[in-house]
Amino acid sequence: MKDIPLVSIVITYYRKRKYIKKTLSSILNQSYKNYELIFVFDDENKYDLKFINQLLKKFKKKKLIINKKNLGAAKSRNIAVKFCKGSYIAFIDSDDIWFKKKLNKQINFMRKNFCHFTFTSYNIINDKNMIIGKRKVNIDPSYLQLINSNIIGLSTVIINKKLLPKIKFPNLKTQEDFALWLKLLKNGNKLTHIKETFSSWRKTKSSLSSNTFQKIKDAFNLFYRIQNKNLIFSIFSVLVLGYNKLLKITKLN
Repeated sequence: MKDIPLVSIVITYYRKRKYIKKTLSSILNQSYKNYELIFVFDDENKYDLKFINQLLKKFKKKKLIINKKNLGAAKSRNIAVKFCKGSYIAFIDSDDIWFKKKLNKQINFMRKNFCHFTFTSYNIINDKNMIIGKRKVNIDPSYLQLINSNIIGLSTVIINKKLLPKIKFPNLKTQEDFALWLKLLKNGNKLTHIKETFSSWRKTKSSLSSNTFQKIKDAFNLFYRIQNKNLIFSIFSVLVLGYNKLLKITKLN
């Protein structure tokens, strides 16, 4: 394993009991075996903890972090990164699915092309695991391109640990991954796309319809507070982002 780098897989969990087993199975089935799992249980209600512990028994290298209260994805991921021992960090949401060769192909691509950050195309699936759409990526986005439309799916991302934890996920309830990608671009890092599809993102009612106000609020804070844009630009950017998001949703239906 000396020439095969360790990959740290970060996953945060909050009430996804219906899907987490399939997500973890997709990690266990990876053809790339030199990985560790950093699992953050981010629920003040510990009802699912016994169930999660049973599922995690199948993993040889793992770290279970139990938050005393719900901290949200951003803070939970920042905590997880502190425990990552791998040269690369991969992220996956607790209801998404990876293809068997995802880690193997993506890590090989990154090493061959000296990339520090990669993201890929992905399928969109429903709660019954049926493919209902596809998101194809075909550019390494500039800051101006990405700020208008977040084309990067969190569960497709692998990042060289060297880029973290100096740059962290900002403290937002939603849009936190988008904010991090913009930070990385602003600091001169290249975000490299891979056209191939290596994962599936699950579209559920909670992922699109709930907390709409929170998402609008966080998008505004992303532009106005974190990106230091003026008021008019921030409002306009929220509208553009919302419009592009609506176009994507319409294409899926």
